[in-house]
Amino acid sequence: MSTTIIDNISAIQIQSPVDIIIHQIRNLIVSGQLKPGDRLPSERILSERFQTGRSYVREAILKLQFYGLLKTNPQSGTYVAGLSINIIDSMIGDLINFSKDDFYALIEARYHLELNAVQLAAQRRSEEDLKILKDTMLTFEIKTNNNQSSVEEDMLFHTKIAQASQNTVLSSMLLHLIPDLVKHITEKKVCGENQVFDAIDQHRAIYEAIEKQDANLAEEAMKIHLNAIWELSQRELKNRQII
Repeated sequence: MSTTIIDNISAIQIQSPVDIIIHQIRNLIVSGQLKPGDRLPSERILSERFQTGRSYVREAILKLQFYGLLKTNPQSGTYVAGLSINIIDSMIGDLINFSKDDFYALIEARYHLELNAVQLAAQRRSEEDLKILKDTMLTFEIKTNNNQSSVEEDMLFHTKIAQASQNTVLSSMLLHLIPDLVKHITEKKVCGENQVFDAIDQHRAIYEAIEKQDANLAEEAMKIHLNAIWELSQRELKNRQII
């Protein structure tokens, strides 16, 4: 078989549960079954209908909210935004492809956003923020030490830091980036096997800096935590420039 033929064969792209959920919501909107202003069923009901975990449903809704395709009212639920079908269709296509286009560029973006978020969290965190962060951190530690998957708890720790920044734009951007990045980092086995255990002490250092409201210390602790994945992204991006 010639090299030319091999070069023209692309890897099969397997859709994630989140992408499938987004596609189905898109189809409901395009078909007119969901109209602008209509309320979506609850996460629990959607999870049952999709026959998947609520975390996938929540991630899909967060992505759609980030792009303004869905609107959420804490008192009454999640609604379809008042956009035209053509705009929604185009944006959903971009949304699904966004996190797949350049993994290492997304890591670079996340790194800088998280450094800003953790500084703001240290300056602005409330006592309630601290309690939520501590609970999430301890759950991560318990699962890690019991050799259980703690990917979701790691993701939650970082998203709760973003929320503690009290900056809704920064928080929304990280809420969109972090789930995909954590998932891809895990799937690609980018970090070493001991990294998850190293993260226990690193999370504690970040938490303690936020507790002390020391923004500089919080930034340094986050740099240490993200250092391995940051260096990997920089090597990859530099190699592309050389090529």
